[in-house]
Amino acid sequence: MKIEQIHHVAYRCKDAKETVEFYTKMLNMDFVLAIAEDHVPSTHEPDPYMHLFLDAGNGNVLAFFELPTKPEMGRDPNTPKWVQHIAFKVKDRDTLLQFKDHLEKNGVDVLGVTDHSIFHSIYFFDPNGHRVELACPDPEEDALLARMADSALAHDDSAQARAAQEAADTYSLAAHGLDWPDESVGRVED
Repeated sequence: MKIEQIHHVAYRCKDAKETVEFYTKMLNMDFVLAIAEDHVPSTHEPDPYMHLFLDAGNGNVLAFFELPTKPEMGRDPNTPKWVQHIAFKVKDRDTLLQFKDHLEKNGVDVLGVTDHSIFHSIYFFDPNGHRVELACPDPEEDALLARMADSALAHDDSAQARAAQEAADTYSLAAHGLDWPDESVGRVED
């Protein structure tokens, strides 16, 4: 038993039309579908909503709910704004810079390019207040991951160093569509 991929990720939006226009114009996503209902299918509660779906590439779907009868959406006041976000991968640094330029020319405040060693990112907020990250891999990603893991192990034989090595191994393997090195780690048996 194993999850195949994310089917969709859903967020709340303030205005369905504005949200679709932002993601199609700013991030070149394709609008897929909008569903309007007067009740919630899973709970059967009477609650009108609009459910939007956008194609985020490679089978990934970004969805939003507009909830016209509910109080204005808020944020968790105990969580910094930079923590909760959705990150989309772009091909390379040139593409990242093209998006940055496009967003800024269209009046979007963009933070970065931020260097995270193994990848580089820009950050901005959508019209709903959701933080969005665009990230591209560093051309030397595999070598950087290996050096980071080697450095951690060379300086520290603690559980933290072993965890850093395992995370680096897992990230590198997952990035290339490979499986976990130890089948007993993180697996649910059939």
